[in-house]
Amino acid sequence: MQLSVKGKQMDIGAALRGHVEDSLPPAITKYFENPTSAQVTFAKEGKTFRADIVVHVGKGINVEGHASAEDAYAAIDVATAHVAKRLRRYKRRLRDHHRGKDSKVANILAQQFVIEPDFNVAEEPAENDQPIIVAEIETEIESLSVSEAVMRMDLSNENALLFRNSASDAINLVYMRSDGNIGWMDPRTGKEDDTP
Repeated sequence: MQLSVKGKQMDIGAALRGHVEDSLPPAITKYFENPTSAQVTFAKEGKTFRADIVVHVGKGINVEGHASAEDAYAAIDVATAHVAKRLRRYKRRLRDHHRGKDSKVANILAQQFVIEPDFNVAEEPAENDQPIIVAEIETEIESLSVSEAVMRMDLSNENALLFRNSASDAINLVYMRSDGNIGWMDPRTGKEDDTP
């Protein structure tokens, strides 16, 4: 596994790098034998350190863990525990994620846009007022079951995941609700009004 350890506007010492190299790979390989790569990024946020871990375990499958603490070592230990917990929860499904897949179903290519954070949709739009696009990213909308989509969303620590439902072939969305539950949007189950 390729391991990258870097800092955002801070130097990573040999001792901290060694701690990451000694603790992260065993935690990952305990549950998943062949991860491709892992990136660890440290950042100083006021008086605390933030550790972000992204582990690439397969095609399109990333496992993420984040933690903040007053000590960089504590932050990486907590983030490593988050990654290990997610891998433990889904280890069997991750190992078998290729089994039973229909290779004829192609993913949908899509364009993903990142909009500047200061765009205010509440204001009255001026003529030709469009949000400023900061980045354009080509992405794929994968064909997944609902449970696979929930697993992928949890593993990547995201708030929402758009996917093609493998059962219905319709575009669906799973998302984290503010009450802590997971929501699922399936347009094919919506009621259509046939009245003229």
